[in-house]
Amino acid sequence: MHRFMRSPMAASWALASPVVLILTFFLLLPIGMITALSFWGSTEFSIYPAFQFDNYEYLFGSSVVRAVFIKTFTFAVITWAITLVIGFTVAYFLTFHVRTLTWQVVLFMVCTIPFLTSNIIRMISWVPFLGRNGIANKTLMDLGLTQEPVEWLLFSEFAVILAFVHLYSLFMVVPIFNTMMRIDKSLIEAARDAGASGFQILTNVVIPLTKPGIMIGSIFVVALVMGDFITVRFMSGSQVANVGRLISNDIGLLQYPSAAATAVVLLCTVLIIIAIMLKFVDIRKEL
Repeated sequence: MHRFMRSPMAASWALASPVVLILTFFLLLPIGMITALSFWGSTEFSIYPAFQFDNYEYLFGSSVVRAVFIKTFTFAVITWAITLVIGFTVAYFLTFHVRTLTWQVVLFMVCTIPFLTSNIIRMISWVPFLGRNGIANKTLMDLGLTQEPVEWLLFSEFAVILAFVHLYSLFMVVPIFNTMMRIDKSLIEAARDAGASGFQILTNVVIPLTKPGIMIGSIFVVALVMGDFITVRFMSGSQVANVGRLISNDIGLLQYPSAAATAVVLLCTVLIIIAIMLKFVDIRKEL
């Protein structure tokens, strides 16, 4: 026994066992329970153990559910694109235009200050700004750009995407900034000495070396948007639905098997998207 514990394999398993136990108990076991529950049956007043595919047949056969999944994916793509532009721009400015490390840290902390408050507070803060009598509409009317309040600023898909971008931009800024800070500045100087333009340096040096950070930020943003439901509920005025709202509504109606099936399909969808992303970039050196 003592000789076995001395072997490298046994030592590796001994070191990894706490993490394995934690992941099994808090991640794999709950996912397994949700998956098992997704095959159960339900009535208006109760659920019962069974092994049937009724919940999945309804999900894949309902045009409403397909439309909701498409809407959720649309939110994720639009939010990802906007946060990518914002995150890359902020990280690029902090890395290559702020010369001292002290100011880089100070400005980065300034970016993070709004995120020290609750997501709910930051999200609801948009309501008085975008409302019919809010600051945005009053400004547009005072400037003569519109004669009456703009209705689609609040309780609309625009408001949902705006809130998503506000809530999750930092998750794109941080990994991109972290990756850019590791770029050897001598590569930039060498490219400049070789006659490369600023655009060529950006496309041939900076962006390729920043891909791992972009991919990590993309995974964070896509996963968070796909699983969010409270933002869609508040900012759309309950006029827009996403997959999270479907799950929330089923839970409210005590339709736990249906909610579990939707959660399993959503999880598989997110995992497939992440797997596709990881095919393009190896992020192991960033982890």
